[in-house]
Amino acid sequence: MKKAQDIQKAAVLGAGTMGHGIAQVMCLAGIETSLYDVVPEGLEKARVSVKKNLDKGVERGKVDAADREGALERMKMTGDLDAAVAGASVVFEAVPERLDLKQELFARLGELPAEVLLATNTSSLPITEIAGAAAHPERVCGMHFFNPVHIMKLVEVVCWEGTSEEAATCALDLSRRLGKDPIRVNDAPGFASSRLGLAIGLEAIRMVEDNVASAEDIDKAMTLGYGFPMGPLRLTDLVGLDVRLAISEVLEATLGGRFSAPRLLREKVERGELGKKSGRGFYDWT
Repeated sequence: MKKAQDIQKAAVLGAGTMGHGIAQVMCLAGIETSLYDVVPEGLEKARVSVKKNLDKGVERGKVDAADREGALERMKMTGDLDAAVAGASVVFEAVPERLDLKQELFARLGELPAEVLLATNTSSLPITEIAGAAAHPERVCGMHFFNPVHIMKLVEVVCWEGTSEEAATCALDLSRRLGKDPIRVNDAPGFASSRLGLAIGLEAIRMVEDNVASAEDIDKAMTLGYGFPMGPLRLTDLVGLDVRLAISEVLEATLGGRFSAPRLLREKVERGELGKKSGRGFYDWT
């Protein structure tokens, strides 16, 4: 397995919010990255989003114009999985949060050379079960980025009991190369961040449900009273209410009823109020 500083080519599988965000920071770090998705429209949307993010970075003095152009040149879009992973030293999986989908993909990725680092961006699914689908599962770990990827500093490197030290070290060092500040956690339900974040988020939703206060005032309580950079309900809108619900169901199955989804969360998801991506969640994003 290559050392993180020697990685020159990567692949990101899934061009959604997290996938194109990971591809963006990889390309800014000087790594040629293939962004793969089965939906052509998803790739075009990702290209527009990445350019928009980089343009904002230049406008705000956070990104040099030359670095923006270099990053855009290094990003390749493709609907061909084999072409995407060819020659890659690290492959990031960022497909929808379904265990069967991830296992099917990792089974295919197992055909890659044993020295290729395989990383999943799952926020709640067991790394052990994902790794079990791959050949050479010792090179599999979680690299859980946070939204928006180009701004948030944290990467949660999740190691199952079979993750090799070589793979763990590569993932941690690669995170630092991307300008992130990683933590290392063991493969436990919800890891560290999702477990804590969900507990706060679900309780905030119950408080709206119980008419304790408005969503805005509950968020203000946490930003002004506890120094949170963003309130839990606004964050839920950014993450996606459907994603929160899916994580809740996974953690309820493993950790018990304290992670059961509030009625209000289920109702909003049923109505299609998924947060920023749908235009409405706990806030109006239109």
